[in-house]
Amino acid sequence: MTIIRYGAGEVGAGGQKLPFARATQANGWLYVSGQVAMEKGEIVRGGIVDESRKAIENMIAILHEAGYGIEDIVRCGVWLDDPRDFWSFNGVYAAYFTDNPPARACVQSRMMVDCKVEIDCIAFRADKM
Repeated sequence: MTIIRYGAGEVGAGGQKLPFARATQANGWLYVSGQVAMEKGEIVRGGIVDESRKAIENMIAILHEAGYGIEDIVRCGVWLDDPRDFWSFNGVYAAYFTDNPPARACVQSRMMVDCKVEIDCIAFRADKM
């Protein structure tokens, strides 16, 4: 089995080398690391709706880089800084996952960076086995 790592060893905020890959592909499965609303090393501001859109778009960009699509996602994990943002986040999420949504967990958690939401996913394509 071959393991492909996307974005391993990239540099994050403060110029520190990140000790993880943006995504890892193995045997048809793609595991996308948690994404926040970051652009050019800075968190996009504007509230939960804007941050949710940007975090999901960042996740989708990694999927596309690896040759997967949003339709290949089987599970998402979501962390919200403030549980009062749940319904606003859900509204954004529902716009991306319309007909065949993946399984999902959504929890409240303090964030490691100054953001409101983080999202990761697991995707699968049989033709990538």
